[in-house]
Amino acid sequence: MNQDERLNYLVENFREENAQYRDVPIPADPEGKRQILRSLMNIRMPKVLPPSVLTAQDEYLQERIRENGVVQLADIPTIRECGSTHPCGDRISIWQGDITRLAADAIVNAANAQMLGCFIPMHSCIDNQIHTLAGVQLRAECARQMRELRAEHGMEYEQPTGVPMLTDGYNLPAKKIIHVVGPMVFEKLTEKEEDELALCYRNVLDLCLENNLKTVVFCCLSTGVFRFPGQRASEIAVETVTDWLKEHPGTVERVVFNVFRDEDKEYYEQRLLQTA
Repeated sequence: MNQDERLNYLVENFREENAQYRDVPIPADPEGKRQILRSLMNIRMPKVLPPSVLTAQDEYLQERIRENGVVQLADIPTIRECGSTHPCGDRISIWQGDITRLAADAIVNAANAQMLGCFIPMHSCIDNQIHTLAGVQLRAECARQMRELRAEHGMEYEQPTGVPMLTDGYNLPAKKIIHVVGPMVFEKLTEKEEDELALCYRNVLDLCLENNLKTVVFCCLSTGVFRFPGQRASEIAVETVTDWLKEHPGTVERVVFNVFRDEDKEYYEQRLLQTA
């Protein structure tokens, strides 16, 4: 099958397996079909997908990722190469763009406590984007790990803030995905929430060390819908990662701070692109 044929095949199959959406009209244009497919994938509960459909999904997603352009970390300059005198400048980078393009040992996903991804069709959050391009296998693995945790801790178990979960990257260029729940700010930012955000960064890096993951990409944890102020979040992220790298020389070789918004890029550059 070519890419158009895969798209048509997948839309038909994902629509057919969900009785509620079998009569949803399929747009004629490719972009409309892509949106329908993503929406059907977003709402799909974790369950077995027929092998032929799974193969078509993987081929389709891998081609989409090639079209988007895979970015190797070797092609992203360190902040030292950008002139920074930061003490860990040879191990830190800032990169603005879509995290699903990065070929790292691990990328970090801003997850929710259910750990199953975002079920809102076409939602713009990073959780939705990662699950969409990784494929339905990712939600299935997250569900399996959560079943095991609930068998141990009880059926009401939800993943605590700051406790990371490691999964495969499936169709993404990244080998692994580290899912972590960041703190949510409800009214005024508190010291507890600041400590929890720092814990997220430390625990993710500890998990990288335990699993011999040498390169890791952090998104802007807890900002956006979790309402953690972006500037303060960047300060905590930089301080925590810097302290950890100083304590663990020769371990994690590259930490990339992935930003999407211009304002977040400015926050990280203010903290990291320091010169003598």
